[in-house]
Amino acid sequence: MNVYDWLSNLPIHDPATECRVMEVSFSQGSRKDFFRNTTTQIFEKGEMVSVEGVSGFDVGEVSLTGELVRIQMKKKSVEEFHPDMKKVLRRASDRDLDLLKQNKAREKEAVIRSRAISRQLKLDMKVSQVEIQADGRKATFYYIADDRVDFRELIKIFASEFRVKVEMRQIGARQEAGKVGGIGSCGRELCCSTWLTDFKSVNTTAARYQNLSINQSKLSGQCGRLKCCLNYELDTYLDALQQFPDNADTLQVAKGTALLVKKDIFKYLMWYVLPDSNKQYPLLIERVKQIKNLNKQNIIPDDLGAVEATGKPKEELVNVDLTGQFSLKTLDNADKKKRHNRLGPPQQRRDNKPQQQPRDNRPPQQQRDNRQQPSKDNRPQQPRDNRPPSPPRENRPPPPIKKP
Repeated sequence: MNVYDWLSNLPIHDPATECRVMEVSFSQGSRKDFFRNTTTQIFEKGEMVSVEGVSGFDVGEVSLTGELVRIQMKKKSVEEFHPDMKKVLRRASDRDLDLLKQNKAREKEAVIRSRAISRQLKLDMKVSQVEIQADGRKATFYYIADDRVDFRELIKIFASEFRVKVEMRQIGARQEAGKVGGIGSCGRELCCSTWLTDFKSVNTTAARYQNLSINQSKLSGQCGRLKCCLNYELDTYLDALQQFPDNADTLQVAKGTALLVKKDIFKYLMWYVLPDSNKQYPLLIERVKQIKNLNKQNIIPDDLGAVEATGKPKEELVNVDLTGQFSLKTLDNADKKKRHNRLGPPQQRRDNKPQQQPRDNRPPQQQRDNRQQPSKDNRPQQPRDNRPPSPPRENRPPPPIKKP
């Protein structure tokens, strides 16, 4: 039952008109009450404070402060300047927190013992929760009962057994589910334990308007009653059903009497079934009205004039492994494409390419000698020296082998 204070950053221009009332929650938000801050201290949300209780004090957590408290008080019809409103005493001390921890530890044993006592007295009731005040002087017993219960004798036994001032408070099954809490079939936290404060009656008519199957196990919540969320979209369905014709449960055609099976408010179709056949025929609203007018004139049409119920096919979910989907080949292909656009086709590149000189396949030594020696036609030949010519390469003696 948490509330987001969207007015916390609102600047206060006049301290005299500041709201001096705070909202304090007890037992992890299962119970909330308003208290007047008569002290000069400024309390923030989440702080533990000691407030006035029954013949003592109680310890709770500040859940709301500021201007948003006035909106909550107006919603719950609580007067801001009511003389009987209890006050905030102080910020909770270590001793107050120790007493709170000790008394909260007694609540589980008190629930078990109180159920056993009510069973011995043969009372048709169920004790769902016991809340003990921080100072241990008062205990509130929350119980569920279908009829009125005479618990005058039970109170006397509780007072002598637990030695506290006893208060009996009857709650419903939905309120019990809100106090216990849990996760609904939608996967989210229960509405009654988070934000839902007023419980409206829910019946199976709401399920029929929404074309839901009357299955008690699916329509019931954790409290054993019908789910509160059945009323959320009921107004939308009722507004859409006003466009559908009334008294159109049966239609007279040549093949027999067509019976209404269901209504599709999203596609504005009415589904009918013919006798001796299990096939369902979708009809538009205008066609249904037309057949009804013909039947009033004792005219029986040959066929229903069904249309095709075109709906968006469901997309099949396919598991795709994205590992290794991208490689460097895609980048290479992109580079080739850019080069092709810049230089042109391969045939055009070959035509524009300059002609190369024929390659000299001679050994490198001969190529160097050819480059070093000038041409005979252009330069005069230099006289050679008088050194004896070297012997042929193949007749040279092998070099001597050096011994180590």
